[in-house]
Amino acid sequence: MAQYNVAPLENLVDQFEKMPGIGHKTAQRLAYYVLNLSKTEADALAKAVTDAHDKIHYCSRCCNLTDRELCPVCQNAARDHSVICVVETPRDATAVENTHEFKGVYHVLHGAISPLNDVGPENLTIKQLLARFSGEDISEVIMATNPTVEGDATALYISKLLKPMGVRVTRLAYGIPVGGDLEYADEYTLAKALEGRNEI
Repeated sequence: MAQYNVAPLENLVDQFEKMPGIGHKTAQRLAYYVLNLSKTEADALAKAVTDAHDKIHYCSRCCNLTDRELCPVCQNAARDHSVICVVETPRDATAVENTHEFKGVYHVLHGAISPLNDVGPENLTIKQLLARFSGEDISEVIMATNPTVEGDATALYISKLLKPMGVRVTRLAYGIPVGGDLEYADEYTLAKALEGRNEI
């Protein structure tokens, strides 16, 4: 029996399947969606992907994604440039920004220290973070790395580098989520919630 195989379609499915969180069925749905686009819509999609790949690079100051020399946050004089929130990825900076609570600026590390995955401090943008201390008046660095072993190790490593500079280094509090039940929280989460408790 002949195999049902259209090579360009299979290639499109394979490309979608390489994306994080996309399984085979979803990749097929996306491929068929793209096939049903008009030529104009398909060209616009292809151009958007190419433009994003060609024009987006790291901000020269905070290493977040931008299409200019400085990202919009670094350009904004109304932001508090004395407070830097250090995050692992551009998505993390977006998550913090979406709270509308943080008025400082960011620094994106593009990962976390992970010896098991051959990611050391030299693979992150730690040098660029330290360079900011020679040109900016920084009073606080908020370590907003993920609450994982790698995120904690990265936060500790950076805080040890910054402490001798006399800068205040803080860590995001984490523990019980709003609306969560104590009985469903694991021991580590409960321990961190107790450790980061605030006075009321």
